[in-house]
Amino acid sequence: MAMPRTKRLVLYFTLAVLAAVFLVPIYVMLVTSVKSVDEITLDQMWKLPSRLNFSAYHEAYDKLIPNLANSFYLAIPATLLSSLLGSMNGYVLSKWKFRGSDTLFALMLFGMFIPYQSILIPLIQFLQQVQLYNSIPGLILIHVIYGLPICTLMFRNFYAGIPNELLEAAQIDGNGFMGIYRRVIFPLSITGFVVVGIWQFTSVWNEFLFAVSLTSQKHQPIMVALQNLSGSQIVQWNVQMAGALLAALPTLAVYIFLGKFFIRGLLSGSIKG
Repeated sequence: MAMPRTKRLVLYFTLAVLAAVFLVPIYVMLVTSVKSVDEITLDQMWKLPSRLNFSAYHEAYDKLIPNLANSFYLAIPATLLSSLLGSMNGYVLSKWKFRGSDTLFALMLFGMFIPYQSILIPLIQFLQQVQLYNSIPGLILIHVIYGLPICTLMFRNFYAGIPNELLEAAQIDGNGFMGIYRRVIFPLSITGFVVVGIWQFTSVWNEFLFAVSLTSQKHQPIMVALQNLSGSQIVQWNVQMAGALLAALPTLAVYIFLGKFFIRGLLSGSIKG
């Protein structure tokens, strides 16, 4: 039944107001990033700049570009590895039941709720012993391990809808464990990989605690470098806001180009695409 015109107008108006409230911080960031330093005051934060000044973007870019590269070196491998391993875990735990599999899955999920701060000191000691402390590979290892529970959970739920008869038919055709995964499960998992990949990439890109604790300035990702832009005495708010917008562009691009697949993967079944 169609919604009455009055209710529809009220709904659209409410959504527009909520969207405007949600976008207020972004407006302030954009306006501040193109102002000169002398125009940035509390009483002028809502005003448009007298003239556009992009020097803050140049300064932020020059300072953040090495750390931006570090973030890509970190986020892309960590996302790919955790997604692939989570896919295989989900495949095993949903379709190849074995004794204690449910207990193992519960223990993996329990790892999601362990606070990072509680394991930080032994984690540093471990990375020092394996000679991965203060390195991008060390951060990749940590994010892969911490990303496995949520990736496994998402893929396990994703694969639960695949009919067992499909796997049995593949077995009859002579496929084993890896053959079924490569020829049946993986081709059906593209939407699932998009969903998990977006989630994991965003989580790794925005993570701060491990990055600031386990790396020095040379290997720090962009989120730590963004914090360092604030300085110790005077904060250049235009540079800070420009840096925040530059740091957000990769994750924004991921959502723009893959957002429709993300929604489709959340709402559809595993073989509906």
